[in-house]
Amino acid sequence: MQIHGLQKLTLLDYPGHMAATVFTGGCNFRCPYCHNSELVLAPEKVPMLSEEEVFKFLKTRAKVLEAVAITGGEPTLQPDLPEFIAKVRELGYRIKLDTNGQSPSVLAKLLQNNLVDYVAMDIKNCRERYAETIGIPGFQTAAVEESVNILNSCSINYEFRTTVCKELHDEDSMHKIGEWIAGARHYYLQPFRESDQVMQKGVFHAPEREDLIKWKELLVKTIVAVDIRGLD
Repeated sequence: MQIHGLQKLTLLDYPGHMAATVFTGGCNFRCPYCHNSELVLAPEKVPMLSEEEVFKFLKTRAKVLEAVAITGGEPTLQPDLPEFIAKVRELGYRIKLDTNGQSPSVLAKLLQNNLVDYVAMDIKNCRERYAETIGIPGFQTAAVEESVNILNSCSINYEFRTTVCKELHDEDSMHKIGEWIAGARHYYLQPFRESDQVMQKGVFHAPEREDLIKWKELLVKTIVAVDIRGLD
């Protein structure tokens, strides 16, 4: 598997667990506010780690760490993702997968084979504004919608989440998201934060605090639990 990074300890990436995070390269979206732009646009420029290096580390930390979070880029683009996860699970680790939901068949296979314990799926925007938000004109949301349905009917823990930008999200889009993923168990709003790795620097901004709180109150009408991450 193409591994371009390893965070050796995180208390944030897998809720309730001490974890390591594995970063894969490449993505089938081009979200202009993405903060992992190098992994998305030019993963070949990011040094790779061998699986041997990763497993050597995981074996030495098996009594300390509880879980491994796999993120990107977009991990479901890796053809050997199931095999990699199976080997990690053999070491006793729980698995969290971050995904954009564009590969529902991969997601379904992982769930059917009991290869993931927690899934965090991005909901980029309401369906009407998806193409604009992910930077792909004419994008159709059918595959993403299928992934939403898969997670809403699965038995494992999962969350939907949206990185929220003032320039891309408003009350109308939040209302439509709430209708779309109605019944979801947990949904997080994550205010955009500028960084050196953002694909389009200086363009996007976090919504006002008051707007985030108002949107949360709107969303809890259709979603079981809604929270805001990183609210100052």
